[in-house]
Amino acid sequence: MNIIGRLTRDAQIRTTSQDKQVVNFSIAINDSYRNKQGERVEQSTYLDCSYWISTSVARVLKKGTLAELTGRVSARAWMGKDGEPKAALNYHVSQIKIHGGSKKPETLQATAKVSDTQLIPLEAADDLPF
Repeated sequence: MNIIGRLTRDAQIRTTSQDKQVVNFSIAINDSYRNKQGERVEQSTYLDCSYWISTSVARVLKKGTLAELTGRVSARAWMGKDGEPKAALNYHVSQIKIHGGSKKPETLQATAKVSDTQLIPLEAADDLPF
């Protein structure tokens, strides 16, 4: 499943109790449609994301960055501190493509290829013939 959205916060690297490292971030997916009255309705969906392949990608996953993600969705449930049941969706990312966001192209150039992660430098978009 592919999704495109903007990061809502900078990525964070976390170490699990089994000493595995994971990059956690969240993404907002914006959508709009017209209701029966013809009014435009905009809605945002927020997903918590985890990327287990390489932690070096966290350097370019900054708040506001537009990213295309490939992966799968899973549900999780837990008991909150208040004793109430909670639930959320988590997106397990297998591939990340950066479409922009940072105004520092050298940051993206320095990490042009990270493991299975494909990052696109900003200036590459300027060379398009259309």
